[in-house]
Amino acid sequence: MDGNILDPDGARERLAAWKGRIDKLAADTQAMSDRLQEVRVTASDPNGLAEVTIDSTGALVDLQLTSRIQRAAPDAVAQAIMATLGDAKNKLADHSQEIIAETVGTESPAARAIADSVERHLRSDPAPEPAEPAEADDYDDYDDYDEGYEIPSHRERW
Repeated sequence: MDGNILDPDGARERLAAWKGRIDKLAADTQAMSDRLQEVRVTASDPNGLAEVTIDSTGALVDLQLTSRIQRAAPDAVAQAIMATLGDAKNKLADHSQEIIAETVGTESPAARAIADSVERHLRSDPAPEPAEPAEADDYDDYDDYDEGYEIPSHRERW
C-alpha cells in the first residue's frame, strides 16, 4: 500500500489544492456568467433599412427602422430585419465564445458543454446576401389579391 495515502499532511495538501481548483472554477464560472449576462449586440443591414439590438439570450430588445423602408417593399423590409437578427445572433455567439474562452477556458468538459450550448442556442445559418430593396412604387400587393377568389357582395353570406 502507498504510504502517501495515510500521510495526513499530504492528504491535507491535496485537499487544499483540490479546494483551490474548485474555488477558482466557481469564481471563473461566476465571472463568465456575469459577463455573458451583460452582453448586448447591435447589427445593421447593409441596405440601411434596419438596426436590431439583442440581449445575451438572443432576444430582440430594440428595432430601429430608417426612412429608407418607405421606398422598399414590405417583404424586403421583413427579410432585412430577419437577416440582420440572424447576423446579430451570430455576432453574439462569437462574442460569447470569446468570453467563455477568456473566463473558463476551452479544455474542460464543462467549458465545452457551455460553448456547445451557446452555439446551439444562438448560431443561425449564414444569412443570404440581402437583395437591393425593391421600390415600393414597383411593388403592388393588390394586383393579385382577389385572383382565383370570388369576393361576395355585402348582401351575400359566407
